[in-house]
Amino acid sequence: MSIITLTSDFGNLDYRVSAIKGKILSLNPEVSIVDITHQIQAYNLIQSSYIVRNAYKHFPKGTIHILSVDSFFNKSRKNILYQADGSYFIAADNGLLSLIFFDVKPEAIYEITLNNRFDDIVNFTSTDVFVPVAVHLANGGLPELIGRKIETAKQLSFPKPVYNESEKMIIGEVMYIDNFGNIISNISKDLFETINNGFENFTIKFRNLSLSKIFQSHTEVVSDWERETEYHGQSAAIFNDSQLLELTIYKGSKKNGAKTLFGLNVGENIYIEFS
Repeated sequence: MSIITLTSDFGNLDYRVSAIKGKILSLNPEVSIVDITHQIQAYNLIQSSYIVRNAYKHFPKGTIHILSVDSFFNKSRKNILYQADGSYFIAADNGLLSLIFFDVKPEAIYEITLNNRFDDIVNFTSTDVFVPVAVHLANGGLPELIGRKIETAKQLSFPKPVYNESEKMIIGEVMYIDNFGNIISNISKDLFETINNGFENFTIKFRNLSLSKIFQSHTEVVSDWERETEYHGQSAAIFNDSQLLELTIYKGSKKNGAKTLFGLNVGENIYIEFS
């Protein structure tokens, strides 16, 4: 059975997500549809890329991913298909796919020409363009039949952390805030370990707060499980599943997690000083 996943910034209140699913099922009722998320902040490509990059790897090869973020139809903007890491990714040519695959070379990129001659009646890109392409692929169709190969698509890049050698400091920034209020930075474990190798101590600084230890998981914060409740609300830094530095509150939530208690927002700086 073919799998089509959906990711969007449409939310679940309006008709759009249901319309996409209805169109898929009207073309192929045997397809398995999986929601990744529809709670992307409007037009937020960095948030989208973080979520999709960490989700798609757990799906079977050959899965077809529809990415309806910043995807409203515009005659002057291409819609594209990435064949990458053994699966298919359909999106507007807005740079999202370059963020997801910043370190993976796509096997092929296609400009979607299916329905091009019907530009005047494309009202909703996801149902009128993305779904026919996805179902064509789910039915075993060749990508060459829905578009023409192109060499490259729009390229965007993440803000990268930098190391200030004179001040012995990594300067990173908040990239994403998750549903528990955890703050995810762009500082990777590899970068940290490469620089930390020559120093005895380090201090993570943000706003007017600091931490001097990095745990390997959220639960490592608890050293005595018989008194686990006493650790609720403890602040910590960890390297998360994506091997990125994360600031967290143990058993925190949207209302009382790191985002709320530390007051950090996406784009704000996080520093690691070495000594």
